[in-house]
Amino acid sequence: MLESLYLNLGQHDALSEHEKALLAGAMSVEKDFATGQDIVSEGSRPTYSTLILDGLAARYKVLEDGGRQFTSLQVPGDFVDLHAFLLKTMDHGIIALSPCRVIVAEHSRLRAITEEAPHLTRLLWLDTLVDGAIHREWIVAMGRRSKTSHLAHLLCELFIRLQGVKRTIGMSFRLPLSQLELADVLGLSVVHMNRVIATLRNIGVIGWANHTVTILDWERLVQIAEFDPTYLSMNREPR
Repeated sequence: MLESLYLNLGQHDALSEHEKALLAGAMSVEKDFATGQDIVSEGSRPTYSTLILDGLAARYKVLEDGGRQFTSLQVPGDFVDLHAFLLKTMDHGIIALSPCRVIVAEHSRLRAITEEAPHLTRLLWLDTLVDGAIHREWIVAMGRRSKTSHLAHLLCELFIRLQGVKRTIGMSFRLPLSQLELADVLGLSVVHMNRVIATLRNIGVIGWANHTVTILDWERLVQIAEFDPTYLSMNREPR
């Protein structure tokens, strides 16, 4: 059940069987969320942190005029609100972009881990640091990359992250987003979003059909994206 979490954390450093048992012991209730349903609401004060077991979710903010911006995508193995353990009040929402199954870890149990297991605590801390690194890359992409480069960068990031938790098949992965949701990721109109996807298709670097993305030319896609995965901290080393 927690294999994606073990794979996610294990990309950074080895997890012991004892640490895996501590994580399993911290988990309690499983929940299911339908597409479009809030997993965590902005302004809430959760007493637990939520782990994605299956599905795709997003952090988002909504403006007073109703405009919505996604600030990151969350995949299986991600704690979507681990930082709420210390920050308490959520300053953004988490929405299910596909049917999602999650499991929660009570903050009281996470606190016990921080007091009893320093190495595991560092790995969970690193998980939140990677979230911050992803946000920085998204800000750079939003402000300085061309929209074609921005989408290419997003696809490279998702492929690497999903591959790490064994959610890819060859060079393909599921991306169950509508054109409108993709537009909310890149900050575009739907019409402009369609043009950007068409550009990557037409130059032969990706195929995209039935919510499945297939990378046809990884090296060219990386070049277009100027993608450097360093920010994902996936080198396994002592932490």
